[in-house]
Order: sequence, then structure tokens, then C-alpha cells
Amino acid sequence: MDITIAPRLLKGRITPPPSKSQAHRALIAAALAGGGSRIENLADSQDIQATSRCLAALCAPGSGLPLLDCGESGSTLRFLIPLSLVLRGGGRFTGRGRLMERPQEPYFRLFEEKHVCYSLEAGVLTVRGALPSGCYTLPGNVSSQFITGLLYALPLLEGDSDILLTTPLESGGYVDMALDVLERFGVRAVPNGSCAFHVPGGQTYRPHDMAIESDYSQAAFWYAARGLGSQVELQGLNPFSVQGDRCIVEDSASLCGPGEVELDVSQCPDLVPPLAVQAALRPGQTTRIVGAARLRMKESDRLSAVTQVLNALGSRVEEHPDSLTILGVDTLAGGVAVDSHNDHRIAMMAAVATTRAAAPVTIRGAESVRKSYPNFWEDYQRLGGMFL
Repeated sequence: MDITIAPRLLKGRITPPPSKSQAHRALIAAALAGGGSRIENLADSQDIQATSRCLAALCAPGSGLPLLDCGESGSTLRFLIPLSLVLRGGGRFTGRGRLMERPQEPYFRLFEEKHVCYSLEAGVLTVRGALPSGCYTLPGNVSSQFITGLLYALPLLEGDSDILLTTPLESGGYVDMALDVLERFGVRAVPNGSCAFHVPGGQTYRPHDMAIESDYSQAAFWYAARGLGSQVELQGLNPFSVQGDRCIVEDSASLCGPGEVELDVSQCPDLVPPLAVQAALRPGQTTRIVGAARLRMKESDRLSAVTQVLNALGSRVEEHPDSLTILGVDTLAGGVAVDSHNDHRIAMMAAVATTRAAAPVTIRGAESVRKSYPNFWEDYQRLGGMFL
């Protein structure tokens, strides 16, 4: 689906959609509690549909390895791999887009050490075996999704376990979110310093009712629009949330001032597209976005996609192996068609960029927003965005 947008600033109030990250974690905990939980304020995004679908297959009665279609959701895949071993002795995982190309080496190394069988053939990852209690060592500077997957599975084993990180933890806010949800559902995982977690075994998930918070990672695009001159008022966000992406409030504010700015996104990589579009329109000011290497294995090579799209619109972005350098301009030329790269965050970035373009912009693959923010285009239009 292609959408052509007329350049104009936005105005109005907006409540961002529910947190996809918190929803994944709450749905899994509720399923492990065996029913009786009520999870409110869920968004019907493709990623949440994937987790719901896979949980139904994983928890269904029957023998044999369940087939779990994770769509394009890295969270679904990485959270459920260890749980499949605990609940069903394994599973067969499939996905779409780039999902099955995204690295799983941290799990594979652990499986070899723990004598768990795995194979990846023709886009299907099969894992089979028993996940033992004990010590699990993995790097902290890969996706926090591996840590979260273990935090959910290890409490169900008979013996105690420990997760040890060999490098400093990145995206720690997502682990904090997992610990928060686990505690709500009656499960303990105890941080031991900054690079270790002790997980007592023999625990039981207990039913719990919770409402999903509004999502700071989606709100980030409206913060960027506001930083570019739109009169957007955000509401419904929890100012005390454990969401790591809450730092968008401070980071966006820093881009509204003069002078060179350096932003380390190692703890909040999903914020790069909205931060980059705001940085692109800081006339004569330089912004460096660093600590972003993991973005190369998202729905797209997100560092490359951000660079291609913003430069096509008329910005000045330099791409480096793990960073971006952006020299701000007064306005974007627009007047072109840009590709979303099948990446929801790139599509939303392009939409925000168009608010400050001199000519209309066509976004190809605009339907990609369904992955995380199904109502994005309706909200954009409600704020005054005009489609041609």
C-alpha cells in the first residue's frame, strides 16, 4: 500500500497505543498462570497477534512439537524458544520477512552446552530437548530478548538457576519490564549486581489482572513531530513507567536546543528513527547517534534504511557501522517516493518527516505500521495529516 502525504504540521491530542513490549510479557505470564488473568488495553497489532497465536498452540493439549508461526515478531520467537523446551520438550518455529535470518547464536551456544538439539533448515527452527536448571552465561550486549526468554522459563524448572552476563547489559529497560511483569504474576528473579540474575526454581505463575500502559516507543514519533513544530499534546503515558523508551522525553528535548548533541541509544535502539528525523531538521547543528549496531538486524537494516529515506527527502545523514552523524537542514525537499523497507518504524519516521517537507511525499509499503501501530494512519489523519 502506497500513501502520498501533503506537507503540513499536525495539531491535537493523542493517546499512544498500548505498549507492545509490555503486552508480550503480560500475555506470556498470563498463559503460564493457566487462566484467570485479565489483560486490558491490548492493541491488535500483528506482533501481539503472533504471541497470542503461538501461546495458544504451545499451551494446547497434545503430543509432539508444536508449530509456532511468529510472523515478524522477534520478541515472540526469542521469548518462546526456551519456554517451548520447558512446556513441550521443544517446538518448530517459523516466521516471515527477515525474522528467521535474525541471529539466535546466544541460544545456540547455550543449547550446545546444555545438550539441547536444534536445527535451522528452510526457514524453520526446530528445538528439542529438556532445559536443565543451572548457570546460563551469555553476552549482555546482544538483544535483551534472550535474557527475557530465560527469565520466563527458568522459574518453572525444579532447581535454581543463574543468568550471568559476560558484557554490560544493553536495552536494560526491557529486562526491567520483564522483571516487573514477573513480580506481578508471583515470580521472582533477583538481580545480582548489573550483570547477573538469580532465578529460584520450583515457582508457579499466579493469575493477575493488569492494564497495558501506553507505549513510549510509539509516542516517540509524536514527540519528534512536536519537536519539529507540530502542536501535538501527548496523553495517557505513565511518567513513572519502567519502559526504557521513556528516555524519549529527555532525548527529544535535548534536540530542541542548539549545539552539538550526542545520543547513546544502546539502551533504547527503537528510538533511532524518531530521533533521527528530529535531528535532521536542526539547521546547522550536528547530532551523533551512537551505540546502534544492533539496528542492522531489525525488520530492516534500520541504520541503512534511516539514512536512505532521510537523505532521499533532502537531509544530510552519514551512516557508520554503529552510528549516524546528522547535519541538520532548514527544510526537507520532499517531492519523492520513499520505501518503508517493510519496517513499521521507517514508515512512521517518513510520515513525521513529511510534516516539514516542501512537497508531498509518497511512502511505499505504508501497511508495515500494522506490525506495531495498526491505527497510526488514522491517528495521523485525525491530527490534521492530509493524504492525497
